[in-house]
Amino acid sequence: MAMIRIGPHQLPARAVLAPMAGITDLPFRRLCLEFGAGLTVSEMLISNSDLWHTRKSHLRLAKDDNALRSVQIAGADPAMMADAAARCEAMGADIIDINMGCPAKKVCKRAAGSALLREPELVAEILQQVVAAVSVPVTLKIRTGWSPEQRNGRDIARLAEDCGIASLAVHGRTRACRFNGEAEYDTIAEIKHSVSIPVFANGDIDNADKAVAVLAKTGADGVMIGRGAQGRPWLFREINARLAGTTCAAVTAQERRDVMMAHLSALHRFYGELQGLRIARKHCAWYLQDITNGDFRAQFNRLEDATAQLDAVHGFFEQHGDNLQDAAA
Repeated sequence: MAMIRIGPHQLPARAVLAPMAGITDLPFRRLCLEFGAGLTVSEMLISNSDLWHTRKSHLRLAKDDNALRSVQIAGADPAMMADAAARCEAMGADIIDINMGCPAKKVCKRAAGSALLREPELVAEILQQVVAAVSVPVTLKIRTGWSPEQRNGRDIARLAEDCGIASLAVHGRTRACRFNGEAEYDTIAEIKHSVSIPVFANGDIDNADKAVAVLAKTGADGVMIGRGAQGRPWLFREINARLAGTTCAAVTAQERRDVMMAHLSALHRFYGELQGLRIARKHCAWYLQDITNGDFRAQFNRLEDATAQLDAVHGFFEQHGDNLQDAAA
């Protein structure tokens, strides 16, 4: 099957990493790219660039000079969104991604994120102004609608294509569903069949077989992986192999340990030790969610030193590695 193109950019793989606030920072994006993600998207930036002076925003704007750079913005004011997009392009963004899929209350209460799905005219104005403000491709992430009774994703998708959006990612839930229940893919299939731009199916894709099944069900061009990659960046390698009709070796306990330690070290360097320690705790929990109980996690969360965190992970695998081999495979 032909590879996916977003404007002038041909993606090397059909599985891409979803933008996730507080998760898809530069260290995690780099890791997923190493395991074969076709594209990664930065954490969401609010459209008011006057607030980008904070350390949090500077970290979210951090770039990898060796990777295609997609930056996600969110907001409800068309002019402000256009200005934010132009500023991101000036800072080196290769793709601008617009968030109309976030169900978080703090985003929706500002009439942004998935709240915009209730206002197609405002959606059109935002998309038109952003596309006109930049020379790079603009992509869009949406949900299937505002509520199960208002699944207007197909209408929004057609509108987006008419406005010049280069590709579309669709999460298989409505805003009202948040992350509850199972993702539904029928609406994604309807959306894919109604537009000619690339469509990425998103939602509940946590293994290679599921990725293949979702692609077959929806006819989508690719899959966007979110929570399924947390603690499992090698999922991209597995999906790529499955789509290529080949097999790849299952992750071993030793590889899991090495990936964990490299990731935690990168977090310590990127954020500084104090903040890096806190962020490392949640990633450690995700890496070990299927192979350990809460005892190690509780001990790990009390550590106040970067070296101690790394030593603890190394010691855990030294002690339990043989027993973890089957669980990790």
